[in-house]
Amino acid sequence: MRRMWSLAGLAGLMLMAAGAASAQTAAADRLGSLPAKQVFGEQKRPAPLEARSIGFYSKGCLAGAQALPVNGATWQAMRLSRNRNWGHPELIAFLERFSATVPRISQWPGILVGDLSQPRGGPMLTGHASHQIGLDADIWLTPMPRREFSAEEREKISATVIVRKDRLDVDAAVWTPSHIAVIKAAAQDPEVERVLVNAAIKKALCRDAKGDRAWLQKVRPYWGHDYHMHVRLSCPAGARDCRPQDPVTPGEGCGKELDWWFSEGNINPRPPAVPPKPKPPMLVKDLPEACRQVVLAP
Repeated sequence: MRRMWSLAGLAGLMLMAAGAASAQTAAADRLGSLPAKQVFGEQKRPAPLEARSIGFYSKGCLAGAQALPVNGATWQAMRLSRNRNWGHPELIAFLERFSATVPRISQWPGILVGDLSQPRGGPMLTGHASHQIGLDADIWLTPMPRREFSAEEREKISATVIVRKDRLDVDAAVWTPSHIAVIKAAAQDPEVERVLVNAAIKKALCRDAKGDRAWLQKVRPYWGHDYHMHVRLSCPAGARDCRPQDPVTPGEGCGKELDWWFSEGNINPRPPAVPPKPKPPMLVKDLPEACRQVVLAP
């Protein structure tokens, strides 16, 4: 009799487990139809899972994120209200390592760090298209002061714009050898995939960099980025879920490909006569399958 009861109990547990699995599958299916930026933008804490960068820099998510501490000896995190000071542990280690290098190779006491990723990565409600897998960091091209910013200052103080008003070059009043040294140090780090800056900053680097110039290959021009550099790490070693970016184009990038950015249509682009239709929002199901589990993790 006891054996029969045990079998029945086991059958009941199996039915309960099947029901739970079915409910979880249904929840994942419902989740898949929701806008990804809404779902990931609402996450306030990281997924308590093994650290993994999942997907591509502009189409993925982040498990096991680590927060960059608000203050370090050689860094301060900015715009804390955004809750975007999360990254893969390798990104946090890079920022700590890189920031410690900055006072040794420049006149800066340290760095000011802008957006990294959200607690579980993914698309953001506002701003970046990338920064989704915890391997991107915005580092202001403004030196850290020798005092600690207040919480209010971190929200209101603006970074220094490095680009001249006509967009054709850097502002000579603010451009210094320390800017070159800091960008160079980032590009020379072996874990860095590329460094994105405004085309005018790339132009100044091409003109002013002396000695070894191999690091210029990693520094690429991109829209915006006139007050910060966007540092992107390579996928961590052995990260099967992380999709790497195409390798950077060989060469310094200081020739005709840079000239393209200063053509009239790029410096002063005209809005199209007929505005394009807005793209449909990215849904959770458009991201790698593992991202649903990142969201559903407790």
